[in-house]
Amino acid sequence: MNRPLTAFLCFSMFLAIPAAAQYSPYFVTYDHHMEEPGNLEITTQSTVGIQKHDLPTYWAPLVELEYGATGWWSTSLYLEGASAPHDATVFTGYRLENRFKPLKRDHWINPVLYFEFENINEASRIQKEVVGHAEPSNETLSSLRGEKARELEGKLILSSNAKGWNFAENFIVEKNLTEDEGVEFGYSLGVYRPLATLASGTDCRLCRENFTAGVELYGGLGSTEQFGFSDTAHYIAPAIAWRASENSTIRFSPGFGLTTNGARTLLRFSYTYEISGFGSAVRNMFRGDK
Repeated sequence: MNRPLTAFLCFSMFLAIPAAAQYSPYFVTYDHHMEEPGNLEITTQSTVGIQKHDLPTYWAPLVELEYGATGWWSTSLYLEGASAPHDATVFTGYRLENRFKPLKRDHWINPVLYFEFENINEASRIQKEVVGHAEPSNETLSSLRGEKARELEGKLILSSNAKGWNFAENFIVEKNLTEDEGVEFGYSLGVYRPLATLASGTDCRLCRENFTAGVELYGGLGSTEQFGFSDTAHYIAPAIAWRASENSTIRFSPGFGLTTNGARTLLRFSYTYEISGFGSAVRNMFRGDK
């Protein structure tokens, strides 16, 4: 049995155990926690890809604006880019994401429906998800920036909380609207918990309750043309999040490639700042309220 299949099966069995942390350290996996209604989150994120086969290291930054439209609907705009040494720095496109939580209260398993429209080009390197097949390529970013890709992506997100733990499973379906390459599939599995579930009672930003730690396993599952683990990329990524202040969170995750076709390492870092009551402030501004 190959390594990605073994890891996938073991991780799936582990996640079958019933399992709330407040601040997710995930970079790829989604859980069922939604943005608070009326709040705006601004996130800057960077992915540094250290590749195999003597391919160049790249840097892929993104900016995310996430707004809590209601208690059951969160919507996001992503702007992304890519840069590589001795190549180019390019804008790779935008993404529009919407998540819907059909159940009002928390349950043992909480489903969330995810839909995303991507207007990007083939130079995209943020690896917000991993789907389909993976083939190492030495094409430059400057040559790929002209190859457009409009894609639709859907996810079924299942997430559970128990005794301070969060367990999340994502199944991903993606369709490229500009190329006839079938429907691509992927997965992401994650588990995390806070380092302490009880507050220390002191005003301390470095206290254990302000940190959450976890691990993700994610990768491609082929496509309708060839489903399975053949020629796919898979990663395992420990992750940590630090609630640096009441409004800001810092996350870090090193992801390690498990297959030949993936990158050697994906180093991810993000900073998030949350603006509470943003929606109410904007509405009052347009009404002229003081």
